[in-house]
Amino acid sequence: MGSPRLASATIDSPAVEARHRPRRKGQSGLAGWLFVSPAVLLFVVFVLGPFVAAMIFSLYAWDLLTPPQFVGLQNFRKLGSDPILLRSLANTFVFAFASVVTHIVGGLLLAMAVNRPLHRALSYLVRTCVFFPFLISWAAVALLWRYALDPTFGLVSHYVSRLGFTVPGFFSDPDWALPSIIGIDFWHTIGYTFLIMLAGIQTVPKELVEAARVDGASGIRTFFHVTLPMMSPTFFFATIITFIGAFQIFDPVQIITSGGPNDSTITAVMYLYRTGFEAFQVGYASAIALLVFVVIMLVTLLQFWGSRKWVHSA
Repeated sequence: MGSPRLASATIDSPAVEARHRPRRKGQSGLAGWLFVSPAVLLFVVFVLGPFVAAMIFSLYAWDLLTPPQFVGLQNFRKLGSDPILLRSLANTFVFAFASVVTHIVGGLLLAMAVNRPLHRALSYLVRTCVFFPFLISWAAVALLWRYALDPTFGLVSHYVSRLGFTVPGFFSDPDWALPSIIGIDFWHTIGYTFLIMLAGIQTVPKELVEAARVDGASGIRTFFHVTLPMMSPTFFFATIITFIGAFQIFDPVQIITSGGPNDSTITAVMYLYRTGFEAFQVGYASAIALLVFVVIMLVTLLQFWGSRKWVHSA
């Protein structure tokens, strides 16, 4: 048997005490900052830095070639009298509203269809088919639908004419251009909203649904009085995410229509791009960027304020 004195000396040795001694608060804080430093660095370089630069550039008139000239709030005064900017904002709001409505309704219907008792392989196949377009880049999607809806040799136009209907100018007619972009965006991004809705509908407690049915509620009443209220946080999240993404739409418009015809599809971000990278009006483009940021922030805050009246909290 070992000596008790030796065991005590071993336990009380400085190495053991140092190993069991709690770390200092400063050391744990430094470790925490080291872990979050990549995210903080990315935020400063790609979010905070450009935002501060936009605020500074918006006070100047600069074409990237000559020295900038301080003009104060002149760029912001120009915002209200720019007809193309107002048209782009109107188009963007129409696109965002249509995108939110179609995605929420379409995503919910698809989620309800898949959530029904189905064979596991069939359910997996449907989910994959719905979500797969979301994995394709916007450039590929835009080119695909640009050729598919071409009135001369497009696949969709061919079968529409074979059925005896007049093929509209999907991208050349001002009345069809923006709805066509809305439809393409729906096809490309509905998979993401579908997954959100499917996750939300699967979090509804089955006990509440069964209790409603035991009390004699029909399937429709159960859906409107139990399922939808319990999914309100999901609707709230999907609405915010969809609006923010739709209000920044740029890729399909730039590739397919370039804002035409007659500026019927020009959006706020596309006009920002034109102003900054084609007309080289960096100061005015920065003012437009800040306007877009303020609009998105105000609409998001309005949604948060309204959510207190209709979002169910557990």
